Amino acid sequence: MKKFPKIVFIGSNHFSLYALKKLYIKQYNIVGIITSPDNKFFKNKGKKAFTPVKIYALENNIPFLQPKNLTSYSFLENLKIWNADIQIVVSFRILPKEVWNFPKMGSFNLHASLLPQYRGAAPIHWAIINGEKKTGLTTFFIEEKIDSGKIILQKKIKIRKKETAGELEKKLKRMSGPIVIQTLENIVTNKMKPISQNHIDSYLLKNAPKISTEDCRIQWGNPSIESIYNKIRGLSPYPTAWTLLFFNNKKFVRFKIFFVKKIRNIHTFPTGSIFIISSNEMKISVKEGFISIIEGQIEGKKRMYIKNLINGLKIRENLFVR
Repeated sequence: MKKFPKIVFIGSNHFSLYALKKLYIKQYNIVGIITSPDNKFFKNKGKKAFTPVKIYALENNIPFLQPKNLTSYSFLENLKIWNADIQIVVSFRILPKEVWNFPKMGSFNLHASLLPQYRGAAPIHWAIINGEKKTGLTTFFIEEKIDSGKIILQKKIKIRKKETAGELEKKLKRMSGPIVIQTLENIVTNKMKPISQNHIDSYLLKNAPKISTEDCRIQWGNPSIESIYNKIRGLSPYPTAWTLLFFNNKKFVRFKIFFVKKIRNIHTFPTGSIFIISSNEMKISVKEGFISIIEGQIEGKKRMYIKNLINGLKIRENLFVR
């Protein structure tokens, strides 16, 4: 195992785990891990509510801390004991200066966008929602202002026309390990020339804030079929685009939509009308054509491909979405 540098790794989710595994397999000196407290959000297939990073730490006997308060005296004292040379952050909450400023070689973060574009909590989702043709990964030194530190490395990747947020995330995960290691080596060997993010005017920046439930609601009246299509794939599979499905203007249920295809076609149907063409085709009218559902989930039922979803509908006429 490499003795230098001593690394504290900070992360929680599966995206974090990819980079952590690469570092561990390459025998870098991970002296400790900081991860989120146990939470039912992480519970999967009957396992305890541990973060994926905590599970990996337990499996490989790596010391770890799960602070609720990142500025508490006990946490900061324990952090000092590790005496890290550098900290690597992947998918974690905002760190106070007392934490990121502690190591003598600094702390760097891996962000899933081409900074300075798409600063914020949901860069993968917003890049697709906004119809971007490319995105990537950026490593940068953590400073006072969120996601605004000097850039160390960037790797670009194309976004395919039909790609969902989940599919793009998987590709970026596979890229995360190599860029983290290359960044680390560049810092250790002093082969880097960090670049300021101040070269783009603030009014030209696109942000990536946390996505709310209301952000996920589909606006069928949007004049652009491309925008509706991008929103659905940009929110798939999570947190998932949704709409309200109405039966005979009376009953309505929430309808989540995971996969669709767009059909450009001139028509005079009211926006949001649902047409069940056959046992495996359901189309929703929009201003530039139709959105054809491939996979969805009606409230109270399981996620289904469209054929099974249609078969489960008791009412097949006078349906619309709003």
